[in-house]
Amino acid sequence: MIPARSRPRSAEGGAPAAPPRPMAPLPFLFPLPLLGSSVSRLLPRLFGLGPAAAMSTAKPLKSVDYEVFGRVQGVCFRMYTEGEAKKVGVVGWVKNTSQGTVKGQVQGPEDKVNSMKSWLSKVGSPSSRIDRADFSNEKTISELDYTNFSIKY
Repeated sequence: MIPARSRPRSAEGGAPAAPPRPMAPLPFLFPLPLLGSSVSRLLPRLFGLGPAAAMSTAKPLKSVDYEVFGRVQGVCFRMYTEGEAKKVGVVGWVKNTSQGTVKGQVQGPEDKVNSMKSWLSKVGSPSSRIDRADFSNEKTISELDYTNFSIKY
């Protein structure tokens, strides 16, 4: 117990102030849509659920391999691809090849994979020139093979 003379005084300066009460834990009342997409994607992981739980399993998951041809090396194509993949919400990887192309794999819900395919074949990085993008090995998968999108070296 704190001696009477060192106890904090109330605002009026008279009797000692009551000790602070511990706060009760706040209930989880925030609706997920108000928290933003990044938080909504992280919550399933906080509760021990895998990355597939962060993506709706009601939609079929797709996987596709790709190779992009043109001026795609030395123009930050991999960095922009990683950024776009994270923005869209797909997982996979990207890397440069010794033939001067960029190869990779994208996995996620079909609509998001299709959005990424469109970006890879038409947009790319600001300084790139895409001549063509080949997509192969497109298939429906039951679960994701990756937890994020990364650049391979």
